[in-house]
Amino acid sequence: MAASPIDVYRRQIEKELQAGNATEHTHRPVLKTLLQALAPKVTATNEPKRGECGAPDFAVTEKRAHGPVTIGHLEAKDVGKDLDEVEKSEQMKRYLPALPNLILTDYLEFRWYVDGEHRQTARLARVGKGGRLAPEKNGAEAVTDLLTTFLAREAEPMNDPKALALRMARLTHFIRDMIVTAFQAPATSSWGSN
Repeated sequence: MAASPIDVYRRQIEKELQAGNATEHTHRPVLKTLLQALAPKVTATNEPKRGECGAPDFAVTEKRAHGPVTIGHLEAKDVGKDLDEVEKSEQMKRYLPALPNLILTDYLEFRWYVDGEHRQTARLARVGKGGRLAPEKNGAEAVTDLLTTFLAREAEPMNDPKALALRMARLTHFIRDMIVTAFQAPATSSWGSN
């Protein structure tokens, strides 16, 4: 019997950790493979084009009759990175209001956010000695469930004026915050200097 996509993923992460020189970027191909194995109709693009809020590590799209539709985004940090700390970062303050379906992960823990609100967390394993992974009880099932639900989320339809107004309000606040931050940044212009 063939191994499940999540088991293949876990073994590959462990192998890369045991090599001793893995970085955040090392694990991206195996995450892409996992996402596309769980939902074969989607494409997980690593390093997609920069959007209004920045450049999340992955954009997940699905082909539709009228063209590709973005289902969600993922931001991946290095294995063991403190995700509580990352949640408070300027990057996440930009992403949460602008990206309605978002996962933050260190490749072993997955935090899912819908419309800026934390929806669910699941952990696959913890890192032990020598890069060995200690699987969490029911971790494989919990992560598979979280990712499958994330990948099945439909893009918000814009046929309701209230839904459109709420989305535009979120984007307006995001743009306002970016402008305020830009004006508060120290001037780096060299005008007037010789």
